[in-house]
Amino acid sequence: MGRRRMLSAFKTAAEIGNYADLAVLPLDVDPQVALSRNWLPQPFYHLYSHDTVIAQLSGGSVIRMHDSSVNYFTLTTGDNVYVPAGTPHRIEPVEEGVMLSYVPLELGLEGAVWYCSHCDAELYRLEWEHNNDAEANRVYATACARFNSEEEARTCHECGTVADEVDLAALGWTGLVVSEPAGSATA
Repeated sequence: MGRRRMLSAFKTAAEIGNYADLAVLPLDVDPQVALSRNWLPQPFYHLYSHDTVIAQLSGGSVIRMHDSSVNYFTLTTGDNVYVPAGTPHRIEPVEEGVMLSYVPLELGLEGAVWYCSHCDAELYRLEWEHNNDAEANRVYATACARFNSEEEARTCHECGTVADEVDLAALGWTGLVVSEPAGSATA
């Protein structure tokens, strides 16, 4: 789905899946705005090298923060949350909803981080240079596939717990994985 000058957010959201983060503005506009419709918890904590704002257009969700003085924000229709640069955050829908994310045109580094469900230690981190033309859910699916394929990445070095693989089919991301994921991994 290409960029448009104007769109109906709810009509367009009905056409996209979880965490599509569909860019909705022409590429010369700063900040950029991404549209997403979500009904499943985000499979990782997302991070950006710049500040972002998330607006809940419909439904409700909890935005979990990691490595932050604030643990979470509960959003209902009309609420916004500011996420400081470098703060890992995860969207957990309470009910299906439509969201907008506001990010700078030159976003820089972006990443996915997984934490141990038992002791909360960082399991795996993958970072990449944001590409304004890339399909976000294809990038996310590829990052998750890389996480799934490396049992060492899913094994906590603190307590030994092995994280479950991300269910790409449930997210609607089957077939979106590219053969060679961009980005560098750190554990």
